[in-house]
Amino acid sequence: MSSTVPGLEIHLRNAAVLFNETADICAPDIAAAASLWVIAIQTGHKLLFFGNGGSATQAEHLAAELVGKFYHVRRALPGIALSTSAAILTAVANDIAFDQVFVRQIEALAVAGDVAVGLSTSGTSGNVVLGIQRAKSMGLKTVALTGSSGGTLRDLVDVCIQIPSTDTPLIQEAHLSIGHLLCEEVERSCG
Repeated sequence: MSSTVPGLEIHLRNAAVLFNETADICAPDIAAAASLWVIAIQTGHKLLFFGNGGSATQAEHLAAELVGKFYHVRRALPGIALSTSAAILTAVANDIAFDQVFVRQIEALAVAGDVAVGLSTSGTSGNVVLGIQRAKSMGLKTVALTGSSGGTLRDLVDVCIQIPSTDTPLIQEAHLSIGHLLCEEVERSCG
């Protein structure tokens, strides 16, 4: 295969290997997360997504798939991304602390029975960890999508989907693919 983009073949082949490993290793955790998401929606609760940087945009993407549509036009499903309000993020970061940007929104928006979904390739992002801790203290179910170690989040959440890699871009690609699978299951079960 010839390419004009350096590293194209290597990246795509590495992604294919990672996706195969992820299917083998993470299938039980993906199924467990799907169950939590479906139960939350079926019982009138919502999903709250959050992360930093690329993970924040993935959180927004997944919330959009639920509120809009994934494959099928159906009723809107309650997904909220906690990274969409620049005013809230900057006010909390400036007036309180950056590590509280998700904690404050969970306190304001969440109720017991909701599901908090934290995305962090390292599993150690301080504001994501604190958001998950606050969610648990309020009676939410918790899911994390991380890299191979799971970081701090691994032992905090009800379900941790640990992508077997330390390569941030590849982890994020796997997170999005898994997020799509989870949204598809929610749409099929709850739409």
